[in-house]
Amino acid sequence: MKNNSPFHRAASPREIPRREFLWRSGGGLGGLALAAMLGQDNALADELRMSGKPHHPAKAKRVVQFFMAGAASHIDLFDHKPELIKRHGQPSDFGEPVEAFQNGLGPWLKPVWDFKPYGQCGKMLSAAVAPLGAVADDVAFIHNMVGKSGVHSAATLLQATGFQLPGFPGAGCWVSYGLGSMNDNLPTFVVLPDHRGFGSNGVKNWDSAFIPSQHSGTIIYPGSDTPIADLFPHKSGSYLTTQGEVEAQQLMAELNHEHAASRAGDQRLDARIRSYELAAKMQLTAPEALSLKAEPEHALRLYGLERGPQTWPKEINAEEESFYFAQKCLAARRLLERGVRFVQVWSGNDNGFPRRNWDSHEDVQRDHGPLAMGMARGASAFIQDLKQRGLLEDTIILWTTEFGRMPSSQGGKGRDHNPYVFTNWLCGGGIKGGITHGESDQWGYKPLDRTKPTQVYDIHATLLHQLGIDHTQLTYRHNGIDRRLTDVHGQVIKAILS
Repeated sequence: MKNNSPFHRAASPREIPRREFLWRSGGGLGGLALAAMLGQDNALADELRMSGKPHHPAKAKRVVQFFMAGAASHIDLFDHKPELIKRHGQPSDFGEPVEAFQNGLGPWLKPVWDFKPYGQCGKMLSAAVAPLGAVADDVAFIHNMVGKSGVHSAATLLQATGFQLPGFPGAGCWVSYGLGSMNDNLPTFVVLPDHRGFGSNGVKNWDSAFIPSQHSGTIIYPGSDTPIADLFPHKSGSYLTTQGEVEAQQLMAELNHEHAASRAGDQRLDARIRSYELAAKMQLTAPEALSLKAEPEHALRLYGLERGPQTWPKEINAEEESFYFAQKCLAARRLLERGVRFVQVWSGNDNGFPRRNWDSHEDVQRDHGPLAMGMARGASAFIQDLKQRGLLEDTIILWTTEFGRMPSSQGGKGRDHNPYVFTNWLCGGGIKGGITHGESDQWGYKPLDRTKPTQVYDIHATLLHQLGIDHTQLTYRHNGIDRRLTDVHGQVIKAILS
């Protein structure tokens, strides 16, 4: 792609490149925002967009990933195990030596909540996620997922980036790199963290690593006073003047120009400039996109948000958990319909007591209850909302967590880590609804067929396939290696495709 930026070539006295003209005449961010308002930003948009062409016809345009930080228990939510009910309280016997993260190999522990069938498909779901029953016929459950580590940090990275070590791009980064933006005024990849903080690894889960940094996830906190950090001057910066900001931006432009001229081929500065340009446009578009006040009353009722925002209490019950997760889901829908390609929604991050993440070593009922009900209400409303708006057809929803939990008990009421099998579910974007793919064994300890498990590489390959991308062809050369999201693995899960 031809780059006419002044940061890539010197300007002659008679020819001032367009971007430099905007910097000089409009004053940095303000000038770029003005250009966007005037509809004169085609050249800048071309530079912001990674113009990739699909390898085959796409069934989906967008992805939403729900990530349950701390490891949600498949056998207490989605994967019904009657044998555990029958053997509850008996000494656990796995038939082989078991390496447990915290030696949580107590007696068998039955599912904390009762299960019952939902939908025409008759999918068995626990009472903790009962609201998902309304959309059971739209969802494909995968019960034979396997991981590679029982350590939160490594397992989370594996699900988020395809690698257990830090330093690799998140899945949303790869989608942004491969397909580019559908709206140059908003980020291509947006991250909605848990309002209490980040999960394991923090920003490493959505950082672009060696891919150009404009493809990193943009963090947004819907419903807060400052949903996007540093987008506008802080209220304490009353001493800042428009003229002072203009002069500062002009000076930055000149310094960046000089810096880039002596460093040909260095993409870091160009990526930062693109981020500045995007920030200017977001000043105009983000407030409207994130304003839930514009939603009609019936939409707020669907999400359970009609009562309006409240302060966050120290003890968050299921109602409050539902409110904040639903708020993120509604914000995700507003971003999707405005052209954001990949939205990542996180649930659970609090190591206080009582615990408010999914890492339920001490008490599954106490820890999972509010989180599961809140997630299920928000996710169910989200699916129904997308469906009635015609967005579900070309939007893939992926629910995941870093690993599952053991069928044996820990301390009587908790469960230890189980990387040997867990559950993912998918919906929309050409995914068959009302089906189950893969089974775990009678305990929910390992896949029933240990020779054919499903791995995160297969999930990522399937997501990319539905987006029109051959996962083996989406590569980026780094340190002499053609890297890809699926490493050297991955098979498209054709059985769940419509």
